[in-house]
Amino acid sequence: MNKQVFISAIIAIVFSIILLKPSSKKPVVAELLVTNAFIYTSDPSFPFADSMAIRDSHILSIGNFSSLQMAQVELHGVSTRQEFVKKIEVAAKSKKEGAWVLGGGWSNNLWGGELPMTTWIDDITPHNPVWLSRMDGHMGLANSLALKLAGISRDTKDPAGGTIMRTADGEPTGVLIDAAMQLMHQFIPQPSIDERKEALLRSSSYALTKGVTTVVDLGRYFPGSSTELSWQDFTDIYSWATKSGNMMIRVCLFFPIETWSRLAELKRRTGDVVDHWLYLGGVKAYIDGSLGSNSALFYEVAIHAIGDRANDLILDMYESVAHTNGIKDRRFRIEHAQHLAPGSTVRFGQQGVIASVQPQHLLDDANYAATKLGKERAEKGSYLFHTLKKSHSLLAFGSDWPVTDIDPMNTIKAAVKRIPPAWEAPWIPSERVSFNDALDAHTISAACACHLDKNIGSLSPGKLADFVVLSTNSWESLKEEAFASIEATYVGGVKAYSGKDAM
Repeated sequence: MNKQVFISAIIAIVFSIILLKPSSKKPVVAELLVTNAFIYTSDPSFPFADSMAIRDSHILSIGNFSSLQMAQVELHGVSTRQEFVKKIEVAAKSKKEGAWVLGGGWSNNLWGGELPMTTWIDDITPHNPVWLSRMDGHMGLANSLALKLAGISRDTKDPAGGTIMRTADGEPTGVLIDAAMQLMHQFIPQPSIDERKEALLRSSSYALTKGVTTVVDLGRYFPGSSTELSWQDFTDIYSWATKSGNMMIRVCLFFPIETWSRLAELKRRTGDVVDHWLYLGGVKAYIDGSLGSNSALFYEVAIHAIGDRANDLILDMYESVAHTNGIKDRRFRIEHAQHLAPGSTVRFGQQGVIASVQPQHLLDDANYAATKLGKERAEKGSYLFHTLKKSHSLLAFGSDWPVTDIDPMNTIKAAVKRIPPAWEAPWIPSERVSFNDALDAHTISAACACHLDKNIGSLSPGKLADFVVLSTNSWESLKEEAFASIEATYVGGVKAYSGKDAM
């Protein structure tokens, strides 16, 4: 007899039967009953079940009983200069004169490593300023018209923490790195409130098609940008969506570390839970951000770090904060933790620091890590998922969307297989993790990293009933392939997406 496979949706839940309490009160009747299913719960005390009862958006019982980016030029996966240029040309033709051509997702590694230049696109965009961010968000390409509007010339000095790439004779090539991007960003028209509202609705609908029911929004924040952007999204977009009934998925918000006192005051007034759709997480910083003793007021601090030196520096800071302020359930996290020095994985576990990682990044980095780091260093220190897990670190998976696709099944497959496109063998096979561990990292561990594990993350009685139905009816096949398509997504026990409706 075939049984559909259900899993806890990326930070999510499931099930329904009639539950009769042993008392004289009226029986509690489930509103949704899921039976004859194969359910992975992400709950270690009861990992598998075949039935689940749901009422008032929550699980009654479970057991065994028989966009903004989406409206722009999409450059992910572009593998040749010609294809890159063609996509920009098509986009420019659809724009009015003077309108910005915006987009991103490109990776120069896919076409051999050469960075793009203004000369690639100036001829096809003479009347439209262009800004195209790289897939990692750390650099972007502008055309000459955009450079002129931003006042960037051979005389412009590199800002602190940023670089203006230049030709041999000193002229800007159009590529701006890190803080230098802010020289351009301040001239790009900001999307209107209505456009941002539409982006939320569009991106939420897309997330549901991938089985995602909860996301962590780290905000439109990067070094050199305004710290107000994240707060504007909170007041103008998320507050509107919750009050108007337009929220489709649950969101945990992080804010710039510079605004920690503002968040502290908000949490004192509202608590961590705004409502069952919106949660207040913590603060986000980059390696050049400061982590003072005052920020230890927050249970959640997320700092971006990729290289081994940056990760060690953050581990040192976290250790200092804990030593100064005492032991608390802080759930400090490092975003990315891609390249680690010998011994650093042990520190993650000993200090209780969460490794918030994005496995899909390894599919791209595998192609050039050895060139940039050296073969031995790359293979001993890159994307150490298995070693982190073995060191008792909490491994939390995410997508880093829109840098990579939001699809959690692709993320899980990347962690389990570690086979980049066009490769036949896995990259650093010893660092692969089991399917169960990968699934837990994208559900209960991801929820725990946000202090949401009491509400979501596993299919357990009392938690919110967020879950997905997969296309396979075989658990063994699912573990072997580490992939399946989404047939339906439920949020709070209500079907929010059906693959059949989309066909």
